[in-house]
Amino acid sequence: MELMVLLNALVTRLLFVLHSLIGVWRVTEVKKEPKYWLLALLNLLLCLETGLTLKFKQGRGYKWFSPAIFLYLICIVPSLWLLEIHHGTQYCSNEPEAVQLNVTNQDISQSPDSSHGSERIDHHIIRTAKVFVNQLSTICETVWTLALHQTFLLLLVVGRWLLPIGVEITRDQLSQLLLMFVGTAADILEFASETLDIEDVRKNYVLINAILAVWTWSMLQFPLDLAVQHIGCKPTASNRQIPNLLLCRYSAELWNIGVSLFIQDGPFFIVRSILMGHFRIFNQMLVFFTAKNILVVILQLYRLAVITLDFRATILQKSRKGEVGCCPCEPYQATAHTTAEQDTEMKECVAFPLKEESQAPLEDQ
Repeated sequence: MELMVLLNALVTRLLFVLHSLIGVWRVTEVKKEPKYWLLALLNLLLCLETGLTLKFKQGRGYKWFSPAIFLYLICIVPSLWLLEIHHGTQYCSNEPEAVQLNVTNQDISQSPDSSHGSERIDHHIIRTAKVFVNQLSTICETVWTLALHQTFLLLLVVGRWLLPIGVEITRDQLSQLLLMFVGTAADILEFASETLDIEDVRKNYVLINAILAVWTWSMLQFPLDLAVQHIGCKPTASNRQIPNLLLCRYSAELWNIGVSLFIQDGPFFIVRSILMGHFRIFNQMLVFFTAKNILVVILQLYRLAVITLDFRATILQKSRKGEVGCCPCEPYQATAHTTAEQDTEMKECVAFPLKEESQAPLEDQ
């Protein structure tokens, strides 16, 4: 099992490095300047993280945060920025691609002379590989950029799946996280491709940078695992405030609401509203996705209100009855495998009076 953990950790990070190197190669091809190969040095951070993780964590992940995913973002995002900014001045023509494709098909259809034996076969394979690489180089730049965006988001999901999980996260939580990442990646890809493909946006350098900034900001949710994990606060005196109790009990739900309002749907709605309201840019898909962002924001606010009112009603009900039981930090779920130590910890988590007249110093109680 440990061998599989190490193998998954190495293979996943190798995929991250290879994909980021492809992005750097595309930047150098587009810019025609070898100095952009310096972006490949960012992968040294990922190599350093790999060594530290293998040494101190035996290849397993950390709680609430994935350094490998975060460093992968650092490696690939600058290349995508440069490609998108340069993309605005590129014009795509399919004629060279068709000519090159015909040459490729002709080369592949040629059968090697059997008299030359294996050397002729090797020469033919090398020649075919060179033609294939040349064919990749002639693909339209817009296709390359979109393909890098798509593979980038897919690799984030697959990479998070392949990365070994730590002891703090269960496989059930990981499966929930991956399903959330799939939907999130689709929304982010749609935002970047749909807005940046608008002709009026491509003519405005400031708009391109603003959209890319919001896109980068939305990517920061991928290294975090807070969407499926509870904080699990201990019943200390500092945690007996109502806001702290609410955060302890509904930490995962509140994180999902915060991500939607401040990292994804909220910023997406602001950008699309500016495009329609200030720049007078309208099309059917832009209006539809703006309406979708509005609906999601309203539903998230409604969910926040429901959670708050339900928690307040629970607290008031227990306070009126004067019940002494488990504190509302986190629901207690008894299982057949509950240990004696866990039972002791739950018994220590006693409730406390919330009425103002009973809020006396702990020393007097």
